Amino acid sequence: MAMMPATEAEALILQLVQPLDPLQDREQVPLPQALGRVLAAEISSHLDFPHWDNSAMDGYAVRCQDVQGATTEAPVVLTLIEEIPAGQVPQQTVHPGQAARLFTGSMLPAGADTVVMQEHTQAQSGRVHILQAPQPQAFVRQRGSYYRAGDPLLPAGGVLGGADIAVLAAAQCAQVPVYRRPRVALLSTGSELVSLETPLGPGQIVDSNQYALAALVSQAGGEPLCLGIVPDDPPQLRAAIASALTQADLVLSSGGVSGGDYDHVDTILKDLGGTLPIRAVAVKPGKPLTVATLAHTPSLYIGLPGNPVSALVCFWRFVAPALRKLSGQARGWSPAFVPATNEQPLRAGGQRETYLWGQLRAGQDGYSFRLAAGSHSSGNLINLAQTNGLAVVPIGQRQIAAAAIVRVLPLGGA
Repeated sequence: MAMMPATEAEALILQLVQPLDPLQDREQVPLPQALGRVLAAEISSHLDFPHWDNSAMDGYAVRCQDVQGATTEAPVVLTLIEEIPAGQVPQQTVHPGQAARLFTGSMLPAGADTVVMQEHTQAQSGRVHILQAPQPQAFVRQRGSYYRAGDPLLPAGGVLGGADIAVLAAAQCAQVPVYRRPRVALLSTGSELVSLETPLGPGQIVDSNQYALAALVSQAGGEPLCLGIVPDDPPQLRAAIASALTQADLVLSSGGVSGGDYDHVDTILKDLGGTLPIRAVAVKPGKPLTVATLAHTPSLYIGLPGNPVSALVCFWRFVAPALRKLSGQARGWSPAFVPATNEQPLRAGGQRETYLWGQLRAGQDGYSFRLAAGSHSSGNLINLAQTNGLAVVPIGQRQIAAAAIVRVLPLGGA
C-alpha cells in the first residue's frame, strides 16, 4: 500500500474538511462561557475607546500654552479650580491661568489639553507650581484613539482568549455569537477491548483510546460523542459506522485499518459508498490512516490506528488541524512546529517521518527538547505520560545528533 507523505496528507485532509456554516451553525452564549469558543460573526461596538479624553497619570490638567516656559527656577503658578477623581464628571472649564487636579483615569475637563505629572509640580494653598514644561497633549488618552465606534473590533473566525473576553466585556457584549462545537463521534474497534470498569480477562486490554481521544477532542473545542467499543464483527461495525455518520460532523475510529484479517473498516466504508483518498501515511508511529468521504453525508471519516501511541500521534498531527478548520477558525489550522535544541541523539529508520516524544522546555535561549526515557514503541503508552512535544526526524534521516536543532510539535504546556 502506497504511503502518502505527512504534509501531503495534512493538506488533503484540510481540503476535504467543510467548516461549520457561520449562519446555520451559530449560537449565542453568555460572555463568561465564551472562552475558547470561535467567533461566528465580526464584532463591533457602539462605544469609542477611550470613551472620553482622560488622564494617563496622576497630575494636573492644564492648557499647554500656559506652561510652555515652566522650569524649576521659574515655575508657572496656576490656580486650582477643582479636583476630579476617576469616575466623576468635571464641573468646571479650565481657563487661562487655571488647572484641575486629576488622577489616573480621570476625565479631562473642558479647556484643558495636557496633563502635567505630579512629580513635576508642587501644590500649595490652592495653587500648583509647574516645574517643567510638558509636551503638548502629554499623558492625555484621547477619545477614540484606541478604537472608533462602528469599526471592526474582533474578526470572525478567531478563538476567544482571556484578552478578547476583556475587550468584549468593555464593549458591553453580554451575548457572543460563536460557532457551535463540532460533534465528533468516537468508535473503538476490536474484540479484545473492554471498558475501564470491566475486570480484565486473558487477552483483553482497556480501551484507553476512547478516553484519550474524547479528552483531546474536548481540548480542541469539539464535542465528543463516545459511542463505545465495536467488536471485529462486520455487520455490527457497519451498523455502528453508518449510525455515527448520521450523528457527527467528524467520525473518528481507532483500530481496524491496518489491512489484517480482522481489519474491516476500509471495506465497510467502501461498501457504504465511501471514497478513500488516504489509506496510509509515511509517518512512524501511525502508518495506517484511513480518510474517507461519503456522498450522502458531509461528515468526514478518519480511521486512526489502534495502537495507543499511534492513535494519539495521528490525532495531534492530522485530526487537530482538521478540527481547527471544521470549528470555523479562519486561519492557523496547520501544526505550529518550533525549533529546539536536542539534548540527546534521536534515531529513526529513515523510511518514514518519525515522531519521538519527550519534554519541550522554554528557556532564555529558546526551546530545548529531552527525549522520554524507555521504549518508543507504538504500543508503549506509559512513557508518553507527561510529555509535551513530538520531535521530528525527517524521511531519509537516521539520526539527529545531540545539541542539533530539531523541529518539535508542541502538545501543550510548553
